[in-house]
Amino acid sequence: MAAEESVPDGRVVEQTPEGTAGEHGFSVEVLQVVKDAQQQHGLRHGDYQRYRGYCSRRLRRIRKSLHFMQGDKRRVQPKKITEENMTDTKFLYLPLMSAERCWSYAMQLKAESNTEPRKKFHMVSKLRKGVQYADELAGLCNSDKCDARTKLEAQAYSAWMKATLMFELGRWKESIELYGKAKTIYEKLSTAFSDDVQALYKQRVDEIAPNIRYCAYNIGDETAVSDLVQMRAKTGGGAEDMLTSKIDELIAQTREKQAATLSEVTWRGRTMPVKFEQVRGFLLSLQESAAELASAETTDSKVSVYERLLKDCVEALQVLRDELKDDQNFKLVQRGQKAEGKVSNLLFLHTYLVYIRLTKTVERNLLMIDTLKQNLPGSATFDENKKVTKPQDLVRFYEIIIQNLSEIPNLPGVEEDASLGHEVEVETLAYKAFRCFYVAQTYAVGKKWPEALALYEKVEKYIQAALSGYKEMKGDQAKRFKDDLARLQSLEQQVNSAKYECQASSILNMGDLTDQMSAVSVRDIAKKPLIERLDEYVDDPGLRSKKPNLVSFPPDFQPVPCKPLYFDLALNHVEFPDLEHKLEQQKQQKKGITGMVSGWFSWGKK
Repeated sequence: MAAEESVPDGRVVEQTPEGTAGEHGFSVEVLQVVKDAQQQHGLRHGDYQRYRGYCSRRLRRIRKSLHFMQGDKRRVQPKKITEENMTDTKFLYLPLMSAERCWSYAMQLKAESNTEPRKKFHMVSKLRKGVQYADELAGLCNSDKCDARTKLEAQAYSAWMKATLMFELGRWKESIELYGKAKTIYEKLSTAFSDDVQALYKQRVDEIAPNIRYCAYNIGDETAVSDLVQMRAKTGGGAEDMLTSKIDELIAQTREKQAATLSEVTWRGRTMPVKFEQVRGFLLSLQESAAELASAETTDSKVSVYERLLKDCVEALQVLRDELKDDQNFKLVQRGQKAEGKVSNLLFLHTYLVYIRLTKTVERNLLMIDTLKQNLPGSATFDENKKVTKPQDLVRFYEIIIQNLSEIPNLPGVEEDASLGHEVEVETLAYKAFRCFYVAQTYAVGKKWPEALALYEKVEKYIQAALSGYKEMKGDQAKRFKDDLARLQSLEQQVNSAKYECQASSILNMGDLTDQMSAVSVRDIAKKPLIERLDEYVDDPGLRSKKPNLVSFPPDFQPVPCKPLYFDLALNHVEFPDLEHKLEQQKQQKKGITGMVSGWFSWGKK
């Protein structure tokens, strides 16, 4: 609540003591107020319910501050805002926040209507209510108490809210006219203010443009599809607006129409029929991905194109796996064995899709590597404010690339393809060179110069082997790997400079070590017993004396284990001999001796 209280509810440019408008009138930056409130209270994460609750609380605070409550606890007494009782700028915030509350509730219901279709009717009714509040705001701002900017912003907001309602109702002509009106107003406003405000208006214009193109497509403009696909690529897949799902649905429908004409595909000199709609849709999206990547402006948008393509590929592969579950060669491959004989067209199509998945994963990782390289220490684009890239971060990506490439030669149907095997082998050598280079960089950062120099020499061997392999390629094959060859030649130059730098650093480090050793006192070393400095050569004359310091005497006490306890366990298993006959003899001897003695004592009595 404290953060919400700090948001200003209104600003009066000039106002007379009686509460009427002054020379310039009331001013409300409608778009700025709306955008700030949305970003600070939930819409950054698409939480419409949180934003709706904020709008309700803010309305209550404004009414209390204006003493314009709608009744009390017992009954409701609605009050209408008129031009006469509008004595403060905060009165304009009442219809604005009410419209925003209705709009956010409608967007929340729209998200829930995917599983509960009945909520769509509730959503439309909330949008109608929001249009009423937006019209009320435009009517109040149209009075003489408001300045020109507030009037234009209120008109644009009202037109945008109406266009949103028409868009949901499918009334495309009315929607495109209203969106066009709002776009025109925001474009005019963007030319009349400073850069910060200008960027806000231009952002609003960019948000409206896809809606206009979508309405144009539904009216009958077939050229709008390509524009929508490019706009969808530029958003990066993270937009939370109401148009994103509709554009995705439109693209899917368009691809379904095009997929009807795609009946076969050729790869590695073999033509395979394509019978499944999902596989056809993926192959069409593969063809369009090149244009989407070319039109994408940011790295995140390009990565999102790859992610979407890989997701479609996995779904298409699952369809083929379900169909191949009875194929004997497919069962052998699943068990890690080699396919026998010529593989079927369906299994070869599965191999083609797996090849696409592996190669596109490699391309995505290379894109992420290029992004990480921009913030390596020493690079031209290094920025201290961003996260610093470590060489070991790049090593992990190159290991994933090498692992993906190692799976390609083992795919069923291409084991005997020498051309493909040569391509994969050369690419693997090139990426091993990059991996080894950044491992060497890691050792160099840790000042382990011998290890780093050895790895740099190994990088040169990888580079020479890969370059000779690239030079053997001709025609289209050489054109496809032209960029890889350029990257490898650039790496060769980096290795030469890094190797000489490492050698120089190791020499300098040896000088530092010598200085450190010279600082060590010989007397201090000579004081140690000889047994403790066998690895250190010191000319100690004391060793030739009559009492050389050889060992420490008396020796230092050392802990020893306690005396163990012993238990005679064998005694439990010993069988002793029978001594009964010895006992009988002792009894007889005892009886003879006692009888004689007792006779002596009883002789006197008798």
